[in-house]
Amino acid sequence: MKYLNKIIVGAVAVGAVAVLAVGALAADISGAGATFPFPIYSKWAAAYKAQTGTGLNYQSIGSGGGISQIEAKTVTFGASDMPMTAADLDKNGLTMFPTVVGSEVLVYNLPGIASNTLVLDGPTLANVYLGRITKWNDPAIAKLNPGAKLPNTAIAVVHRSDGSGTTFIFANYLGKVSKEWADKVGAATAVDWPVGIGAKGNEGVAGNVAQTAGAIGYVEYAYAAQNKLPWTKLVNHDGKVVSPTMASFQSAAASADWAHADHFYMILTDQPGANTWPIENPTFILVPKNPPNPAAANEALKFFKWAYANGGKMAEDLDYIPLPQAVVNRIEASWKEIRGVNP
Repeated sequence: MKYLNKIIVGAVAVGAVAVLAVGALAADISGAGATFPFPIYSKWAAAYKAQTGTGLNYQSIGSGGGISQIEAKTVTFGASDMPMTAADLDKNGLTMFPTVVGSEVLVYNLPGIASNTLVLDGPTLANVYLGRITKWNDPAIAKLNPGAKLPNTAIAVVHRSDGSGTTFIFANYLGKVSKEWADKVGAATAVDWPVGIGAKGNEGVAGNVAQTAGAIGYVEYAYAAQNKLPWTKLVNHDGKVVSPTMASFQSAAASADWAHADHFYMILTDQPGANTWPIENPTFILVPKNPPNPAAANEALKFFKWAYANGGKMAEDLDYIPLPQAVVNRIEASWKEIRGVNP
């Protein structure tokens, strides 16, 4: 955990473009993209390097950057939290598979308001990000938090400034709970934010919230936990107030119908269930079906095969949800679409 803290804090200090380079050897695996899974890829990479001698050079630049780099074939694999449709995968000659399921939380900077005590619901959160709710003691927030001493402090909205699958998941959730959000903003890796301060990466959002009084932002859970940022509870699809816990994350992940997921395409926001955390989704890897360097692609797949077999406990320690073995079997079978590999 101390190792991961150093990675995240260092990433904030350099402006939220984090590069994981565990051994800078020519044979190392190259990847780029989502910051959402960066904590678990870091942990897996360190363990894999120690066991095999092969390192992972992963640029944590956001899902938009990961998609761009794999389409340009400048890295061996791209990483995105926004799943690509079957049509887009075919158009770009790519295959896609998930690695873990992760959850997003809302973090805030309000001295005197302890973590996991503040309650928000979807419509109220959408109105904060639409700029309609601007103070922490707004009646809509006060109604959800009877008895809480909410300050008359301006809300400093923080969002991602880079192309981000974390943004896609968050915006997708807001679109499900707010028709106005769906109509005016929508969901993509980059959206036209009505209000707020932009920051690069989950690292940048976490750092910005930590430094800004009255701030609120959305980050992958591990960034909140490792940086000791307070997070909110949320009212879920069934109208129940839930905390971000492994149990609530697992409840949401249980809704995943992988058997009918075309090319593993999956959206898990706002799922039903009394104990379900509402902002959650798998994160994905993108690999060319016809890789320019099949040997490098094979090394990347060997890394992920190792992670599926050995990395479940590491994922759970960071509150990611490992994939069921039946899904892993389907993923590894799908690799036959990739030319010249046999991991």
